Amino acid sequence: MVRKEIMKRLVHKYGGTSLASIARIKKVADRVAKWRDSVPEVVVVVSAMAGETNRLIDLGESLSENPNRRAMDQVVASGEQVSAGLLTIALMDLGYDAISYCGWQVKMITDGNHGKARILKIENNRLEEDLGKGRIVVVTGFQGVTEKSEAISTLGRGGSDTSAVALAASLNADECLIYTDVDGVYTTDPRIEPEARRLNEITFEEMLEMSSLGSKVLQIRSVEFGGKYKVRTRVLSSLKDPKLSIKDELSCSTLIIQEEDRNMEEALISGIACNRDEAKITIPGVPDTPGIAHKILGPIAEANIDVDMIIQNAGIDGLTDFSFTVPRIDLTRATERLEKKVIDEIGAKTLHTDKNICKVSIIGIGMRSSVGVASKMFEVLSKEGINIKMISTSEIKISVVLEDKYMELAVRTLHAAFGLREA
Repeated sequence: MVRKEIMKRLVHKYGGTSLASIARIKKVADRVAKWRDSVPEVVVVVSAMAGETNRLIDLGESLSENPNRRAMDQVVASGEQVSAGLLTIALMDLGYDAISYCGWQVKMITDGNHGKARILKIENNRLEEDLGKGRIVVVTGFQGVTEKSEAISTLGRGGSDTSAVALAASLNADECLIYTDVDGVYTTDPRIEPEARRLNEITFEEMLEMSSLGSKVLQIRSVEFGGKYKVRTRVLSSLKDPKLSIKDELSCSTLIIQEEDRNMEEALISGIACNRDEAKITIPGVPDTPGIAHKILGPIAEANIDVDMIIQNAGIDGLTDFSFTVPRIDLTRATERLEKKVIDEIGAKTLHTDKNICKVSIIGIGMRSSVGVASKMFEVLSKEGINIKMISTSEIKISVVLEDKYMELAVRTLHAAFGLREA
């Protein structure tokens, strides 16, 4: 959906792929300039150039196996500073009045959790002043300044998305345009299902589920921010011709909106997400007693390891099997922690791990008012001979854990079964 009313203030965000080279930075400058000719106030949030953050992390880790997180934030934050400066130079060369700021200059104030800081508040008086003077303001994404020590902090991977949406909320922008290497949110990963189609609209709630379940289009915290502060957020491609008209550019995008703003009959299912980055841990013979889940998962939480799906079977003879999934990258740390702190304490004999799993999920707010969705999903998978290992549900999603080798077949089959190929 393209907005008919005139937009007066916008926040753009460009990721590392969009800024990967001088040629691409020039194209970003051309695109920003095009928008500035139609919209009086434009703020641009930038990521580091593609590959730069990884290079900076490698430098730090070449000096220490466990580098100080505060010091590492100073290192990795420099990537966005370079992007902001280069884009500002390019805009000024086109004849536009532009100025760049780091996150700590804005100020984007965060807590002290270096590497995964959370935004507490934004002091944007400086930006308001510059916008009032007609300047294009370029801001580094991914970073801020801690409230207590005023040290540079970073927001974690994908943090530039969060920076952009937070700034849009703080500035009461008409929209936040997230430019990436895809032209919107698709019904599923087009690399798996070529007939996946781009959605014109999706609700924040659906997008939040898709982001948490494996969709890499937007960072999950940015979606949370957008939903909480009602920031109209749009996903567009920065790889299209920057001279494309604004109308045509908006027509090739996905707008993320509040559920009450949806102006069409909601589809039963909006999309299918999939994720191979999970592993399953099962502890058999666990005492079926109150508090056992906390004894198992408490040490996992203390290690800052996310737990996703959890299953505790019905007890037999006072014992039960307890299974849960964690990010595959954290499997070794999780098992080591369980073996050291949990297994002997709860009287279990062993634990089993499985890295050869995947998670496939169907998402849609239409599920709230429809019955039989789960039954249909299970029937479709059964006909393909796909066994389900774990199941998790909410009002608008159903997730299943399957053997890794069945992921693509499951996605394609469900995509067809729920009519997602149809426009």
